[in-house]
Amino acid sequence: MTAIDDLLPCVPPTPTPTPRLQRVALLSFHGIRAFDVSVVTEVWGSDRTLRGVPPFELRRAAADPDTPVPLRGGLTLTPDRSLDWLDGLTPTDLVLVPGVEDPDADVPPPVLDALRRAHTRGTPVASLCAGAFVLARAGLLDGRRAVTHWQLAGTLADRHPKVRVEPDALFVEDTGIWTSAGTAAGIDLCLHLVRTAHGAEAAAAIARSMVTAPFRTGTQAQFIEHPTPRADRDADALATVRAHALAHLDEPHTIATLAARAGMSPRSFARHFQATTGTTPLHWLITRRVAAAQNLLELTDHPLPEVARRAGFGSEVTMRQHFASHLATSPRDYRNAFRHPAGNSPIAP
Repeated sequence: MTAIDDLLPCVPPTPTPTPRLQRVALLSFHGIRAFDVSVVTEVWGSDRTLRGVPPFELRRAAADPDTPVPLRGGLTLTPDRSLDWLDGLTPTDLVLVPGVEDPDADVPPPVLDALRRAHTRGTPVASLCAGAFVLARAGLLDGRRAVTHWQLAGTLADRHPKVRVEPDALFVEDTGIWTSAGTAAGIDLCLHLVRTAHGAEAAAAIARSMVTAPFRTGTQAQFIEHPTPRADRDADALATVRAHALAHLDEPHTIATLAARAGMSPRSFARHFQATTGTTPLHWLITRRVAAAQNLLELTDHPLPEVARRAGFGSEVTMRQHFASHLATSPRDYRNAFRHPAGNSPIAP
């Protein structure tokens, strides 16, 4: 297969270990977005233990838990904990900041203080969409990489010049602090956090119930200024090619062979593929192979060379290289961390 060392993963790898993330605090204050509150509630607030998802404890923490928080559209959010819950005898595993309607609006000082204390004691902190502005106000993004909605990326950079704003990524992590791009990217980040802490099957179970993809490839760049092309003949051909590649991951694929199946020249195929998906054909293929290998490592006892063959990497060495660049871990360590106990999960073919 063509070498792709110059291709960067959608989400840069992180060396920061992720805890179990089962006690989750949703920070609640005036000005947060109802959509982001709903995303967090849908991911961590539903009981899906019968589907193999770990039990979560999601709490809505506010400076004044006795005062409902107004949301846009005539909705209100009723907090059920004070901010002290974050610092209790059993501290929270994750603190989430929803997006805010107005990035320039004041944030209650107790909220900013709670974020600083959580980060100081090593609790992962994550923001959705314009929630990055809240983290920046708390000083948590100084000198760190961060992302927000592409329409607000320039504003974040102007308001907080110490923040290293990433204009394209769907979400990024820097030393225990996560930020995500706009709206649907918040779903991507929440599912990724579940996947990192609890494995691919837990994230997939949640994604299926939400009728969404467990993860998306590409970057925010695919949404900037130019919408996704309409479902024309080329898009249909590309969808057919992607379906074929997914059904035959164990076979060798190159841009030339994929283009031939689509009835296009390699150059035209690569251009249309990137316009449709936001990423290159080879990068897309590798992310799917990494995901397939993760699934096999979690659900089967196949030796590593067989996992590499079935996922289409050809060799264990190649698979190990891509795990290092995409996941910052090795296949063996990934299996040790996320292997389901025998009898608790179906065995993949």
